[in-house]
Amino acid sequence: MARVLLFGPLRDLAGWRDRRIEAGSIEALRAAIADEDAELARALAGPGVQVAVDQQVVRRDVALSTGSEVAFLPPMSGG
Repeated sequence: MARVLLFGPLRDLAGWRDRRIEAGSIEALRAAIADEDAELARALAGPGVQVAVDQQVVRRDVALSTGSEVAFLPPMSGG
């Protein structure tokens, strides 16, 4: 079971910041979230949203293990 963290407007949209969700990969995790909340799933797939697994940004589907921490990071701006 992965620990899922949401930040900023993603957290506000979901109404939660931290949950445990059963999933074996990032894509399976996205599918599990989509089953519960289609609007959140669309936001997580939006431009600029980054995914970090165990505090490392990933750009592709990766396997998750029990205890993995997955953070969805909203688009950043600034200079």
